Amino acid sequence: MAVFASLTEAQLRNRLEPEKGVFIVESPKVIRVALDSGYEPLSLLCEQRHIEGDAKDIVARVGDIPIYTGARELLAELTGYTLTRGVLCAMRRPQPRPLEDICRGARRIVVIDGVVDTTNIGAIFRSAAALGIDAVLLTTNSCDPLNRRAVRVSMGSVFLVPWGWIEANDAVGTATLQEQLHALGFKTAAMALTDDSVSLDDPRLAAEERLALIMGTEGDGLPHATITAADYVVRIPMAHGVDSLNVAAASAVAFWELRVR
Repeated sequence: MAVFASLTEAQLRNRLEPEKGVFIVESPKVIRVALDSGYEPLSLLCEQRHIEGDAKDIVARVGDIPIYTGARELLAELTGYTLTRGVLCAMRRPQPRPLEDICRGARRIVVIDGVVDTTNIGAIFRSAAALGIDAVLLTTNSCDPLNRRAVRVSMGSVFLVPWGWIEANDAVGTATLQEQLHALGFKTAAMALTDDSVSLDDPRLAAEERLALIMGTEGDGLPHATITAADYVVRIPMAHGVDSLNVAAASAVAFWELRVR
């Protein structure tokens, strides 16, 4: 029961032994998406009434794993929160994938740099899956996409798009990352407000065969080194003197505008 009741997100992730890492998925709908995507279930926590109800098909699918059950009030007391749709599933964290594998065959990818809000991460993944982004890369100072809340906000979209970690950007690391992306055939487009930024609807952007969009943190935006190393610096035209959009909203606009047609 510890994975559901007492372990923190950091303890579940198990940085020292990544092969033993675990994450928690909420709600039958999202659990089904994870199972359909090949993720391995380890144990289930389910309200008693859902064993033969909303979770009946999941119980039949997960095989011989521990299934803990009880009344809604008891499970809320154990976990510290009310279960979304009455079901939680502990799953094995996938093994890291090399950059070349994640980006193989991709034409549009997004690099998430230093975004720490779980809701924004979940929303970006949901937009990425819906609007044709082929892969997601996250700097190591960003929020974990397999955070319980991020998974729930994404409605399981984190299981639909290939993703992986890259080192947090600095003056050296940024250049290394962009060199790697160039070696894979990508041009880079940093979303930022600068004097020389081009509009999102600039036809040169849509014409790029392979494009990596780089989205920055909610407050400070992208590091200067990331912006200066990019092939393009891109802005979304605004009205009424509004200077910027929330990163999740901005990503959805950019994904739609620059999708492969």
